[in-house]
Amino acid sequence: SKNPKGTWKDWAQTAFDESINLSAVGYFRGYESDMNWEKGEGQPFEYFVYGAACSEVEIDCLTGDHKNIRTDIVMDVGCSINPAIDIGQGILHTRGPDQYKIPAICDMPTELHIALLPPSQNSNTLYSSKGLGESGVFLGCSVFFAIHDAVSAARQERGLHGPLTLNSPLTPEKIRMACEDKFTKMIPRDEPG
Repeated sequence: SKNPKGTWKDWAQTAFDESINLSAVGYFRGYESDMNWEKGEGQPFEYFVYGAACSEVEIDCLTGDHKNIRTDIVMDVGCSINPAIDIGQGILHTRGPDQYKIPAICDMPTELHIALLPPSQNSNTLYSSKGLGESGVFLGCSVFFAIHDAVSAARQERGLHGPLTLNSPLTPEKIRMACEDKFTKMIPRDEPG
């Protein structure tokens, strides 16, 4: 207001000289939610996302290798602003093979089917979209559980019954050792504790 005919550079310099902050900060407290999960009643958070995934895998009981045969994914993304981004979104934040099992082209399922549900007409979200990130990434656990089921089936064929605990990442070594046989029994085990 002191220099209405000035340039942007003039205004920024004057603000700097007079220690005037040119940024504004606000805090968004979120949308109201009154969901009772036990009764299955109420209204969940507006950006609440539903999804399901199913995977079919094959494991090699001798080497511990696995192959993802087919994965089907269905996601509720509201009114997708860009379906290509919603389907292909995800940034890898891990830095090396010591933090995760490096995915390779062979980890891609032979058949991959992804469907986005039709947009909801009763959304109070921005442009009727929904937040899609961790929810879609978490559906990858369907491969983990498919491998767990395959290992369980292999163990049952060998007469091994009872609970099976497998931890992620399921490396070929872990899968091989879980498919117990006369060779894995030759390997010395760590003492408990």
